[in-house]
Amino acid sequence: MKTEDVLEIFREAGALLEGHFILSSGLRSPVFLQKAFIFKSPARTAKLCAALADKVRSNLDVQPDIIVAPAMGGVIPGYEMARQMELESLFVEREEGEFTLRRGFTLEAGQKVLMVEDIVTTGLSSRECIAAINATGAKVIGGACLFDRSGGQADIGVPLISLASRAFPTYAPEDVPAELAKIPAIKPGSRGLNK
Repeated sequence: MKTEDVLEIFREAGALLEGHFILSSGLRSPVFLQKAFIFKSPARTAKLCAALADKVRSNLDVQPDIIVAPAMGGVIPGYEMARQMELESLFVEREEGEFTLRRGFTLEAGQKVLMVEDIVTTGLSSRECIAAINATGAKVIGGACLFDRSGGQADIGVPLISLASRAFPTYAPEDVPAELAKIPAIKPGSRGLNK
């Protein structure tokens, strides 16, 4: 599956939005990928995750023992990737601002983990998730995401396998171009860490 195929699925789902958006990272962009519109359809989610699972299998030399995703955005694709790869799925949650395993979830020392995200822009939440996993003694062997908004520029500290990749424009709030600044900024994402 190519990037244009993935974008077409986002378009069909009404998940490719244009306007002036405040991303979870705090950056501004004229494009927002509303993955919640993808995830409300089990068929679309399964189709994308099946293609990503195939890509992971063919691109990693060592296969994972388990999937771990960051809550909230990674929970659904993490679960579906685990289903496609016949693995278990866990997720980390923020507790006092830091990702941690909760709900009785545990990882074993040396366990090979694939970290699964929905969308990567700067890679910050991926790096934070990976740090939490590594702190347990497990080993993250790679990351996977449905869409890499950085066009391959985000560094998460391990190989990142993305189903689709395109560098959509992003701007610091003080560097928003005049034509974008004319449009009221909205924050459609779920994370309220940045304004």
